[in-house]
Amino acid sequence: MRRWNGWGDDSVEFAVNPEALAFLQERLGEGVLQQDASKSSVIATVAASRLPPHPLIDIDPETRLLHSLGQSLPDWLKLRFGHIEHFPDGVAFPQSSTDVRELLDYVNLHQIVLIPYGGGTSVVGHLTMTDHTRPVLVVSMRRMSQLLNLDKDAQLATFGAGVFGPDLEAQLRAHGFTLGHFPQSFEYSTLGGWVVTRSSGQQSLRYGRIEQLFAGGRIETPAGRLDIPTFPASAAGTDLREIVMGSEGRIGILTEVTVRISRLPASEEFHAVFFPDWDSAQDAVRTLAQSKLPLSMLRLSNATETLTSLKLAGHKKLIALLEAYLRIRHCDDQKCLLLLGASGDKKNVRHAIRQALKISRLHGGVAVGQMMGKKWKQSRFKNVYLRNTLWQQGYAIDTVETACDWPKVKGMMRAIEYVATNALASDGEKLHTYTHLSHLYAQGASVYTTFVYRLTGDYDQDLMRWKKLKASASQAIVDNGGTISHQHGVGRDHAPYLLAEKGDLGISVLRHLYQKFDPQGLMNPGVLLPTHLPTHLPTTSANLEQ
Repeated sequence: MRRWNGWGDDSVEFAVNPEALAFLQERLGEGVLQQDASKSSVIATVAASRLPPHPLIDIDPETRLLHSLGQSLPDWLKLRFGHIEHFPDGVAFPQSSTDVRELLDYVNLHQIVLIPYGGGTSVVGHLTMTDHTRPVLVVSMRRMSQLLNLDKDAQLATFGAGVFGPDLEAQLRAHGFTLGHFPQSFEYSTLGGWVVTRSSGQQSLRYGRIEQLFAGGRIETPAGRLDIPTFPASAAGTDLREIVMGSEGRIGILTEVTVRISRLPASEEFHAVFFPDWDSAQDAVRTLAQSKLPLSMLRLSNATETLTSLKLAGHKKLIALLEAYLRIRHCDDQKCLLLLGASGDKKNVRHAIRQALKISRLHGGVAVGQMMGKKWKQSRFKNVYLRNTLWQQGYAIDTVETACDWPKVKGMMRAIEYVATNALASDGEKLHTYTHLSHLYAQGASVYTTFVYRLTGDYDQDLMRWKKLKASASQAIVDNGGTISHQHGVGRDHAPYLLAEKGDLGISVLRHLYQKFDPQGLMNPGVLLPTHLPTHLPTTSANLEQ
């Protein structure tokens, strides 16, 4: 059963070995343990629904609780402390585009705010209710999950937008195909959610980001239905797919998605390479990304993340032997771990791996085989469960991510870690922070930073601590020339920083676009367009959502 106040299945645990816990305690101090609010006590706070009756809508208090929030740290704080001020007034479970059309007509008639719900995995506030003056309806897409059409010749597959990652892959694998889109939230996120938040999978180097995979589909909007046909390429003006991608529920509900699929690879390998320091490692991965080798993944950890990963791995004696060997090969305290992978036919995979390892060696890389790569593949969707485990020990985990051009990557990484550390230092608290490059391009890379710090056991203090951390890191991203999001989307948490990226005219264009599809402003208000701006950015009336 899925956890109601944490990540994933409640039968899955991420065990932390005693040495790893001692490592964190040494860096941060002992965590403050707390008693979480019980599910029954939170359900008891759910107010009566304000919705007019409708046969597709469930107003059960438990259902409303389970669809009230996502997976951001503020969401967790509300759930764990039982501080949920507002719940959706009901949850609908449509089974067709016709059902969705009926629900849109219903909310238009009764002036009801509508929040689309995929897998509930948002970490940037997509599901947080900010308009409390009107009733709120959440529309869950989970019953729209079938494979609707498979064109093997064109390698196109059409699904209901609510299909979860594992179900999508299972339906494709039965026919010998794969989408190849594997975000860390893969097990609980949906195809429609991937499209409207511009998701990126762990093996996007081979299969492409969702922008490359999304071929067309159907979206039901308050203003009517928009069907986007599929073409291999087109010069017929503005590509309407771009309006849908990244729309985050502002223009309507994506009901059907057609994606470009690939044949299942006959072979797949993941290798680990250590580098003596960050500079040599970054030079190597930049060279690899620009070499156009048919790799499926490059993932580079900085020295602190490498150290943390080795501590969490357990197997103390084996890790000690590995580190002794690496010291002989000049990879010591500043060593950085690269995981690289290739997928395809066996011959091309072996060629790509050989060439990648050759380039790595030219930059001081030390290859250590496939064992660590295989372990990563086995646990790549389980690492996020560490959030649950460390919460139980009194620690919070949060992340920020961006992307920037290669000349800015190192400075971006350092700036984010520096300002975040200082943000908590003002409270007399330490921060354990580390970074990896999760997606690499010829032009630049994503920069993904993790923060681990102690909880206080007080809701208001912990929320304020998060706000300081998030604001400082987001401002550092803006100041250093990065996008406010590479893969998580904008939501409500990043909306105040979107102006720096889009400019006044760009924000105005988006606002008018959303008003065209949603004249009454009922679709997920507060997402994407800023309702307030951070003090570091200039404020004009044109920036604010009307």
